[in-house]
Amino acid sequence: MTPEKNFYTVRGYQLLNTGNKVLTSSMEDYLEMIYRTCMEEDYIRVNQLSAKLNVRPSSTTKIVQKLDAMGLINYQRYGIIKLTKSGSEVGAYLLNRHLILEKFFQMIGDQDVSLRDTEMIEHDISASGLRYIQLLTDFMEYHPEVKEKYEQFKKDYRLPNHE
Repeated sequence: MTPEKNFYTVRGYQLLNTGNKVLTSSMEDYLEMIYRTCMEEDYIRVNQLSAKLNVRPSSTTKIVQKLDAMGLINYQRYGIIKLTKSGSEVGAYLLNRHLILEKFFQMIGDQDVSLRDTEMIEHDISASGLRYIQLLTDFMEYHPEVKEKYEQFKKDYRLPNHE
């Protein structure tokens, strides 16, 4: 007899995961974009951030204030946004997670939807799941003959169209 498993809806898993997270998915997106920008410049302004994320400046201000209260950024009203040391560490993790998933989706599937798929999954994947995806991606890069076999298999295999 197999042990009983608990199954949840996607929202159920998200709710289970919130106990381990301090940042919301939206806050993660903002912090990741702040980090991306601050890698090139030392700061970003609210209007720049809102434009990059395609949201209203008023929404951006609310999230930025929360990130500031959490000690992840330094923000002055109508001023600039700079990362704290802690914010930089979290931002680096968020960007790395994003890049791992995006690379995975580009490697296994359709280049055109890899960004969308990454954005849909990145906030809810476990650290363990992310490590295995990175391991598989690294394995396929290290063994190009396996990647070639996969590409040939993809060509020969008829995927059901679920979109």
